[in-house]
Amino acid sequence: MFNLKHTLASVTLGLLTLAPLAHAVQNGPAPTLADLQKDGPYAVASQTVTGSGFGGGTVYSPTTAGKYALVAVCPGFVSAQSSMTDMSKRLATHGFVVVAITTNTLLDFPSSRATQLLAALKTVAAVTTGPAVGKIDTARQAVSGWSMGGGGTLEAASATLGLVAAVAFAPWDTAISKFKTNKVPTAIIGGSSDTVASVSAHSQKFYAAIPSTTKKMLAVITGADHFFPTKASEPTSYTNISWMKRFADGDTRYSPFLKGQDAAWSSFTSNGPF
Repeated sequence: MFNLKHTLASVTLGLLTLAPLAHAVQNGPAPTLADLQKDGPYAVASQTVTGSGFGGGTVYSPTTAGKYALVAVCPGFVSAQSSMTDMSKRLATHGFVVVAITTNTLLDFPSSRATQLLAALKTVAAVTTGPAVGKIDTARQAVSGWSMGGGGTLEAASATLGLVAAVAFAPWDTAISKFKTNKVPTAIIGGSSDTVASVSAHSQKFYAAIPSTTKKMLAVITGADHFFPTKASEPTSYTNISWMKRFADGDTRYSPFLKGQDAAWSSFTSNGPF
């Protein structure tokens, strides 16, 4: 029988013994909404990686010298790595090292995707060749994903204290009780017209299960269906960037973009301000 707790423990051994951020990391200029709605100030390079426990991935990293948080991104059920390319590259241009993963099989369920996200972080944090070398702050690691990849994101966050941020797009999962242990700052973004992972059956229940002591947010886009995360569309992309900046970098310059003022939200709930 698949044992997520033991599998996660083995994947994360030696990976995420992390301390809270001692101070904010400010990568890039002071943001404006217009800046966040387009590619950021960093040119990015890419490299492919293979590793144990996941199906490989593409790493996008800023070409500018510096230390950046590492984010692993997981696609959804029966979806290829390429479905997350736009979101991953856009995030990297704002000052992150981002690995978009290929899952072991297209049919992997959320628990498997959780372990694969963590395996990808472990692999990329240890790279010794390619443009990402020397640019990863291994003390700042985060996860995100879409659909079952979003469910995997929530499961990884709920089982891994060392992660610093999580963003789940239109998440699908049945393991709601697991999320009661989540202590990682977590944003959930859903679509009001999603009939695959409806907000009422999934995102709302996941948000409610996450403890009130955990920084959390649930934002729902008016009229969006299940496939909105496959493009770097708004308000999804700038919210993803802002959440990662706020919690993976500790950069409060991005807090104003996490208050739910955008008219595109049909509903917005959080325990902020952040």
